[in-house]
Amino acid sequence: MKLSEVKHILKKSEAIGFQLPNGTLVPSHFHVTEVGKITKQFIDCGGTVRNEVKVNFQLWDSNDYDHRLHPEKLLSIIELSEKILNIEDIEIEVEYQADTIGKFGLDFDGKYLLLTRQQTDCLAKDNCGISEKPKVRLSNLNTEPQCSPGGNCC
Repeated sequence: MKLSEVKHILKKSEAIGFQLPNGTLVPSHFHVTEVGKITKQFIDCGGTVRNEVKVNFQLWDSNDYDHRLHPEKLLSIIELSEKILNIEDIEIEVEYQADTIGKFGLDFDGKYLLLTRQQTDCLAKDNCGISEKPKVRLSNLNTEPQCSPGGNCC
């Protein structure tokens, strides 16, 4: 999800809720402790130099049960971050404490901002000899017998 989409959602919302991939909600007394611009430069295993830029939200919850982050407050934090950090309309990554800091994508289901699972991947499969097996649906396989009685196939 891009930053403009989150801003649009916040402008229309009366409350903010985040839902983890397992369906549980981030406690309602969470704080967004950081809105940042993360720039990552790296070389993949095929030797290609790559650049990645994302907006980062860091969610945190503590024993401060008396405060709730309202949509207009988060919107003002985002707008200040855009101005000061020169953030463009790019993809958002969310950090949230699990066993270690978890990184999530972001989506919206009409009620909650959904923290979505992210996966690692090889970006240079063609350069390092990794071939992916094509996925075949068993229901699409031909179920007619390939041999006929009296034929020479068996």
